[in-house]
Amino acid sequence: MSPTTVSLLIVAILAVITILSSLRICNEWERKVVLRLGRFGGVRGPGVFFLLPYVEQTPFTIDTRVTTTAFMAEQTLTKDGASVTVDAIMYWRIVDAGRAAIQVVNFTQAVMGAAQGGLRDIIGRNDLSTVLSQRRELDEQLTVTLDEQTEPWGIKVQSVQLRDIKVPDNLQDALSRMAQAEREKQARVILGESEILVAKQFAEAGELYRAHPTALHLRGMNMLYETMRSGLSTVIVVPSSALESMNLGAIGGISALGSMPDARAPDVKTEPTELPR
Repeated sequence: MSPTTVSLLIVAILAVITILSSLRICNEWERKVVLRLGRFGGVRGPGVFFLLPYVEQTPFTIDTRVTTTAFMAEQTLTKDGASVTVDAIMYWRIVDAGRAAIQVVNFTQAVMGAAQGGLRDIIGRNDLSTVLSQRRELDEQLTVTLDEQTEPWGIKVQSVQLRDIKVPDNLQDALSRMAQAEREKQARVILGESEILVAKQFAEAGELYRAHPTALHLRGMNMLYETMRSGLSTVIVVPSSALESMNLGAIGGISALGSMPDARAPDVKTEPTELPR
């Protein structure tokens, strides 16, 4: 082989090696940060791309999928001085691979630190009852706070959820007693309101019966009819004034006679009585 042919063959081999060494393949969920002579040269991917030989390099490969991070705040004081331990979980993803690689050294640790600090801050700004009862609102507040803090790093916090809130045993007993006392208070209030309502209705019924005595008599007859229709031996004790006003004595006697199987009308004899002068 002539020297020219050998030289061309060597150049071709070097060219092939250079092209293969500059070839990069990036997965669908990955992005590669390109540095051109030490300066930021853009983000490449996904798919196949080429780098300028000996000029460009890709030292960072960023995963853009959603990342799940669990974190907690131990023995954190609430606004009213209660000590709680809160366990939470955060869902976040990288939306700008260039800023995530350049603006912060370790974006995973940065996100974790921001999450723990934000959780402690939001617990300290609320009292214990709010932390226990308004988790959804606290989740939304913490999500907005962390998203604003991580936005310069090219990171998007999608949601934060408070999974578990632990309180000391002595505080649990106190909360249980408070809840029981509150339920008893509500029960007594409801009972008192019911008594007031029943008393008002009885007062209205009394006024109605006083204005319409016939309605009171019909009510008494209906009560007596329902009692006899039940077929049970029932003793009814009523005041004598009620008997006189509703004439229940005569009604009861007539009903009793009517219910006797062999009852016959007694012979009633009347004799003239001489009135004294």
